[in-house]
Amino acid sequence: MPRELAEWQARSGGYVRRPKFEEYAEKYADHFVMERRDGIIQLRMHNAGGPARFDFAVHNAWAQAWQEVGNDPENEVLILTGTGDQWLTVEGAPEEAHDRLTQEEFPKDFAYEHTYYDATKLLENFVFGIDIPTIAAINGPSVAHTEFALLCDITLASESATIVDPHLLAGVAPGDGQQLTLQELIGVKRAAYYLYTCEPIGAHKALELGLVNEVLPADRLLPRAWEIAEAVAAKPRAARRLTHAIVQRPWKRRLVQDLGFGVAHEMFGISADRILARQERETSPDRG
Repeated sequence: MPRELAEWQARSGGYVRRPKFEEYAEKYADHFVMERRDGIIQLRMHNAGGPARFDFAVHNAWAQAWQEVGNDPENEVLILTGTGDQWLTVEGAPEEAHDRLTQEEFPKDFAYEHTYYDATKLLENFVFGIDIPTIAAINGPSVAHTEFALLCDITLASESATIVDPHLLAGVAPGDGQQLTLQELIGVKRAAYYLYTCEPIGAHKALELGLVNEVLPADRLLPRAWEIAEAVAAKPRAARRLTHAIVQRPWKRRLVQDLGFGVAHEMFGISADRILARQERETSPDRG
């Protein structure tokens, strides 16, 4: 803990204890392998020791983890990466997701608690809740949710990495964050193409478009991330944290202006399709 913060807490009675690394590393162990060295904290997403797999549990865990990492004064630089040769996987093909979204077995609070609330907080907490320099190391292809990597101050990619927004492929409007990062970084016209076609953007194309800073062989990805992190961590504490604030300012504006709008439209589309699907089942001549 920085000396001035420790001294202030020693003088002030009744302060609330900050999160402890050992506690939240264990708390989120099902979703992240966390390690910290000399103030550099690395979060490696995983599922049962293999590549991370998207589901509503990790969707909920992300936002809470960002809060605790950001509220620990022992953290000075963040590295975010995945496990193995993939950033994020999903059970089944993306095209199957729409069918799952319209099934009655989803909980009635699906549209708010499991999507709108978590979808807004997992981006807001990442951008507004983490006040230290952030580095992403995209370790391979992803089926979705590379927006965290693009929101980081510095983004590295392995040669096999891909960036994609698959929402329309699954019959869902793209509104929960990936579209926002594409529009900001490559412009509305090019972003529109990738949102409509759902075409994955390969690592070298991503570098050409300005989505990532470096493309590296897989075995050089994390060493390079740590090399940059160590160089940043060597700078004065206030200077590096305020540099992060300057770098993140455009993202804060973008989230305030557009995140709620996008998520609300995505959720409305899902709800409308669920209602239509139910009506079609109820009026089908084959019913019953």
